[in-house]
Amino acid sequence: MIKLGYKLMSEEHGPADLVRNAVLAEQAGFDFAAISDHFSPWVEEQGHAPLAWSVLGAVAQATARLGLMTAVTCPLLRYHPTIIAQGTATIALLSGDRFTLGLGAGERLNEHVIGAGWPGTGERHHRLAEATEIIQGLLRGDLTNYRGDYYDLDHARLFDRPATKPPVIIAAGGPEAARLAAQDADGLIATEAKPELVQAYRDAGGTGPCYAEVAMCWAADEATARATAHRLFRWAVTGWPVQAELPTVESFAAATRHITPEIVAGQVSCGPSPEVHLAALEKYRRAGFDHLILTQIGPEQPGFVEFFHHHLAPQLRAA
Repeated sequence: MIKLGYKLMSEEHGPADLVRNAVLAEQAGFDFAAISDHFSPWVEEQGHAPLAWSVLGAVAQATARLGLMTAVTCPLLRYHPTIIAQGTATIALLSGDRFTLGLGAGERLNEHVIGAGWPGTGERHHRLAEATEIIQGLLRGDLTNYRGDYYDLDHARLFDRPATKPPVIIAAGGPEAARLAAQDADGLIATEAKPELVQAYRDAGGTGPCYAEVAMCWAADEATARATAHRLFRWAVTGWPVQAELPTVESFAAATRHITPEIVAGQVSCGPSPEVHLAALEKYRRAGFDHLILTQIGPEQPGFVEFFHHHLAPQLRAA
């Protein structure tokens, strides 16, 4: 059965609002909520970047059944993998085993802030594989020492660790990352409706859930939705090679100056029509994704949650 998730966009909302949005999502029947883990918003207009882990702790206490996850956390530079493992174990305990850790290779925008530079693609993938091995081992409780090319452990141990290891999933934009998810993680997450990603994951032996983030903008009229999506989400149409490399919100402002509302609307379902949004979601379901994370762009979160409850959820669950 398909699982439906709600995106806590930490780039668009402050910490208190994120907690309130999560409570609304639980009340509306979402199965889980996924939070972005960034140090910076993508564009200045978004305006927020609270610490995701603090928000997760608050959400864990404010909700009772809502699954929680990061979508996604980068374990390469800003956090050492041991700290992510410790945070994962803590949130799992606070939430009563409702937490899933999502990992990805990250972006310069969020990782360069510690002054350690930004490695090339090959090194990032190698770092991600090492970091995943460390995090999984610490969460299982069977790894205390490690010597890798990029990370070391010296008698590390999680003293507060749940009896059941929290699931760890890996973000994939191509077949190589999908195979890594199959080999080293418990699931896959993507942002594009590419059946070849799911196929590569399954062919490599992956048996876990396949998550997909689906951007949309509900509003009372299509023109308002298009304007909102353009103002706050135009960065997303630049493509991953650009998104991974630009260092500042000013860089994204320059890179997106030519992007029109029509271009954004070509990739993001906009407006009040359930059929428009359902058609966009159906592409991901047909591609093989069984966990859909609905990303409502903009401030209209309570209205969107009601729209989901009355118009999207019944049809999605029936399908």
